[in-house]
Parts: sequence; structure tokens; C-alpha cells
Amino acid sequence: MASVPSVSYSITVRLEVPAGGRAVSQITHVVENAGGIVTALDVNTAGHETLRIDVTIATRDTQHAEAIAGALEGIESVKIHKVSDRTFLMHLGGKIEMQSKVPLRNRDELSMAYTPGVARVSLAIARNPEDVRRLTIKRNSVAVVTDGSAVLGLGNIGPEAALPVMEGKAALFKRFAGIDAWPICLDTQDTDEIVRTVQIIAPAFGGINLEDISAPRCFEVERRLRELLDIPVFHDDQHGTAICVLAALTNALRVVGKDIGAVRITMAGAGAAGTAILKLLMHAGARDLVVCDYRGAVHKGRDDLDDSLRWIAEHTNASGYAGDLRGAVKDADVFIGVSAPGILTGDDIGTMNDGAIVFALANPEPEVSPDEAREHAAVVATGRSDYPNQINNVLAFPGVFRGLLDAQADGVTLDMLAAAATALSEVVTPEEIGPNYIVPSVFHPDVATRVAGAVREAAGGRPRTEA
Repeated sequence: MASVPSVSYSITVRLEVPAGGRAVSQITHVVENAGGIVTALDVNTAGHETLRIDVTIATRDTQHAEAIAGALEGIESVKIHKVSDRTFLMHLGGKIEMQSKVPLRNRDELSMAYTPGVARVSLAIARNPEDVRRLTIKRNSVAVVTDGSAVLGLGNIGPEAALPVMEGKAALFKRFAGIDAWPICLDTQDTDEIVRTVQIIAPAFGGINLEDISAPRCFEVERRLRELLDIPVFHDDQHGTAICVLAALTNALRVVGKDIGAVRITMAGAGAAGTAILKLLMHAGARDLVVCDYRGAVHKGRDDLDDSLRWIAEHTNASGYAGDLRGAVKDADVFIGVSAPGILTGDDIGTMNDGAIVFALANPEPEVSPDEAREHAAVVATGRSDYPNQINNVLAFPGVFRGLLDAQADGVTLDMLAAAATALSEVVTPEEIGPNYIVPSVFHPDVATRVAGAVREAAGGRPRTEA
């Protein structure tokens, strides 16, 4: 796919230019000729002889940004003072912070918030441990836990490199659901150590969000923690993705007039996300599914089946298809990819049934070019923000945890995930739904509240406890 200028690679260049003449228009011309986009131009300081201006430019990537800065430096009478990467500037010192909810202005307030007054609260919790949710941050706190083994599309980059991503996740929890989330980046990829560490820090949290832990270890970590803990354990790479896919598919099927129980679904990707999507689709009524990984279709006759793949083989692919992905896509109604870039072509999509639905969710490069897929499919969705129908987990996890925390839930069930998907799909009204609008914007004001309400009801409907 051809890359286009993006705010993710935007730079701000501080330039000194002559106060008169054509220097400013030259700057814009040079940037545009180099393939960049000027998104802002601000005068920083002004004098009789020179101006100091800040030019903000969207570029394609780091190399493109460097090339544009070099082109600007080549303009006669223009001097570059500084080139700033706006994304790195946003991350300086981290993106989140802790703030006190109560004033500490005098000795009285200090005595109640801390010693000696706090001792009374601690003793009350010791007598009645259930009060911990009412009297501490536990009722509104989530641990975002990773081992850095499968971060975004970057792979096994370790806990330190994972921290900016977990900070971002915490910021999204706060922005969209008012939840205090705490990045926990573990310097171990040993399953036993991860499980034990999360177990012993769990008393401080109302929920655990597992994030960017590679398959198949993530399955065991989640399973064991759910058995050990009395708070919800949610793996966003699995369950958040599954919720968003089911919601989007529900509306896409409405667009093409098909039923989930009658369509043939081909999936690419049998890892954490693919397996969770599969289970939720089946819970919602999907019956005819074929799952492919890098070796082709998963079927009972393969000799490389681990426990997860064996489960897939036993519950899908009733015809025993043993070919490759391209063959599996032929005559399918739905393609869902959570795998690798560029594994299908537009011609492959052309072999699908009329009214085909394509979810190519590999990021940043999808399994098939969205532009090519649109030539053959009725509905196309990706994980990218520069195409319609972005399937983004932030549509799900803030509202899901808001509902879980409000209900004081002790676990997560498929019924809760399905309820979240239904609520998310219904944010898009019948009047709005169409080929290019099957999921709402992440900034739609009703997303988190509707999802939270559905999860809270599915979890038992207990109202949020207030002090």
C-alpha cells in the first residue's frame, strides 16, 4: 500500500526567514513538492528584518521527514533552528500522571487522608474486606499488564519498549470511561512468574487487562488467572478485538441482508485474536467457519496441532478442507483477517460470493489492499484510521471495564462479550448504517456508556457503589 502523510509522523520545523519577500510561500511550495502537507504555520517571533516561524508538516515516515527538512534547508535565506518530532514531544516524561482526589491544604486534612485518621479506615477494611471496593481506589482501578512479547505489530520488544503503549492504554481508559489504569510492564516472559506476579498485586485492582502477551502463553496466563482471582481478567487482544469484530459484522450483515447462521466465514489467523473472534462468532450463531494459519486451513488431519489449534479443528471446517487461504476464501461470504499483510489480492476477493464482507485487520498493512477489496466486496473494514470502518479496540475495552467495575463483577463471560458487541452495534442507528459506516467513531459520546450498561446488566446489574 502506498503510504500517505500522517499526523503520526508530523514534525514542527522552526525556521528563521526574511520578514519581507516570498520566503513563506516558498516554504509551503517546497513542502508540497516533497510530498508533505503543511497543517499549521505560526509566527513565533517577529522583527523588522526576520521572522521566526513554526511550520507543522505531516509526512509519510521518518525518512520522508528528514528529506523535507533537508529541502527546507536548501531554500536561500531560510535558516533551520530546530526540527521536532511531534509524536516524541507528546511522550516526553510520559503521558499519564497520578493526582490526588482530595485536598491536602492543612493539618486537619492531612490527618484524615493519612495518619492517624487513615488507620480507622484500614481497620474497617480488616474487619470487613468487602469494604475495600467502597473505601479505596480498587473500585475504579485496572492493571494493564504486559510482558512486552507481542507489542502492537512490533513483536517481542520487551517491557521497557512496551511502556509507552501501556501508558497510552491507560490514557484511553481515563479519557473514555473515567477509569484509573496503571501500566504494569513485567521483566519476565515465564508463564508461572507472570501468573504469580499478577496474583500477588491483584488486591489493589478491580480488574486485570492483559495486553500484548504472545500466543499461546497468553491463553494459559488468562486461564490460570481467572481461576485464581475474584476480579475480572480481560485479554484485550483477544476479547476486545472479538467484541469489535462481532459488532461490525452484525451491522455489515445488515447492510448485505444476510444472517450470521447462514454465511460462510473464512478467517486468517489462529492466534489469540483469531481464536477469541472465532469463539464469540460461534456464540453468536455462526456455524460455517474455516480458519487458516500460515500452513493453510486448520483441520483434524494436520500433524502439528497444539491444544488451541486442536480445539479449532474440532469445532470448525466440517468439510475437512485442507487447502490454502486462497482456496478457503473462494465462495465465502465473509473474510476476517487478523494475521499478516498482503496475503490476498483483489482477485482473490473476487472469488467470494456476491455481497462479500472483508475485514482485513492486520496493521499497519492489511491482508489485502482495501482499495482492491472494494472493487469486489460490498463492505470493507480495516484497523486503519485512514479508511472507513476502522475496527479499533478502544470501541470496546473502556466501556467493558466500566461495566465490570460498576457491577463489581468477579469474571468475564461470553454473554458479557456478546452483550457488549450488541450494544456497540446498536450505537449505529438504522438510518445511519451503510457500507462505509458499520461501527461508530471512537469519539461517539454513546459508545462507552452503552457498552458499559450492557455489560453491567449481563454481569448482574448491580449499580455502581458510592461512598
